[in-house]
Amino acid sequence: MTTIDTQRTLPAEWAQQSGVMLTWPHDRTFWAPQLAAVENVYLEIASAICAREELLVVCRDPDHRAHAEGLLRERGCPQHRLHLAIAPSDDTWARDHGPIAVLEDGLPHLLDFTFNAWGGKYPYAQDDAINRAVAAAGAFGDTPLTQIGLILEGGSIDTDGAGTLLTTRHCLLTPTRNTDLDETAIEAELRTVLGVQRILWLDHGALAGDDTDGHIDTLARFCDQRTIAYVRCSDPTDEHYDELQAMEAELTALRDASGEPYRLLALPMPRPHYKHDGQRLPATYANFLIINGAVLMPTYDDPIHDEAAIEILGSAFPGREIVGINCVPIIQQYGSLHCLTMQLPVGVLTSNDR
Repeated sequence: MTTIDTQRTLPAEWAQQSGVMLTWPHDRTFWAPQLAAVENVYLEIASAICAREELLVVCRDPDHRAHAEGLLRERGCPQHRLHLAIAPSDDTWARDHGPIAVLEDGLPHLLDFTFNAWGGKYPYAQDDAINRAVAAAGAFGDTPLTQIGLILEGGSIDTDGAGTLLTTRHCLLTPTRNTDLDETAIEAELRTVLGVQRILWLDHGALAGDDTDGHIDTLARFCDQRTIAYVRCSDPTDEHYDELQAMEAELTALRDASGEPYRLLALPMPRPHYKHDGQRLPATYANFLIINGAVLMPTYDDPIHDEAAIEILGSAFPGREIVGINCVPIIQQYGSLHCLTMQLPVGVLTSNDR
């Protein structure tokens, strides 16, 4: 059992950020067959981030760093906003191998949870070491990084920033992650390490093609302490219908910390996308990223549903620009925009323009 000596809080994604971490794709990852298309999506994401905050890019080696830096400069990303670090990588899902930040007396502390590629589905040894390599290179500044034995991916949890955590049993209780821990033990660890007081569990909502065992960031997301945006399936003939209807009922039954029902915003499902072998891909608008002044939302070459989702998220985030980024190339590897990114709170990255 983990013990800590200080009071921790887990900030909401909409809290002010210093920047966002990306692990850049390369030809030794599963992205190799479509690398140019994937890099273009990364550049769209990077450009939107750099217009508003700092960007930390993790590259596999010096040559890869020079390549990524050149692309970013060509795209117009300002040099003073760019931080490039070197760490070998198996894959590029920074949401899950990147550090999860908590605050201690208002100061950031990065937690390096154990990463095992969603229960050992893919190679992961290099990804599990990325945070330590980046910290050793000084890219996190003076922010402390602490290794945590618990296996936990950032995409598997979402928080309102006020002590409530939203997650799924199917993911966190999968035996290939924390084999010796039951629900009670995992709850105790999360309360201690992340400083949360309430854990809301969902039992339904799996998407076809999802290889994460039900990450919450593909299904339902806090937009503020009273609002949850979630994926709804309205087509009874769709394979997702029963599961997502059951998830909607669970969300309707949830209560916030004051005992009131949440304001629920239903996001549409985009039109189906498939791999060449017929596998349906987990396209979802819930996989958005909140940054300073904007929300980056994945789009899927579906003008009607893309526009509807942008309008719905616009109502959830007044004052923030909703920026659509085409993520059709990204879902080919079963993830989307939020899965590629990890936000870092104020105090971790500082501008190079000094």
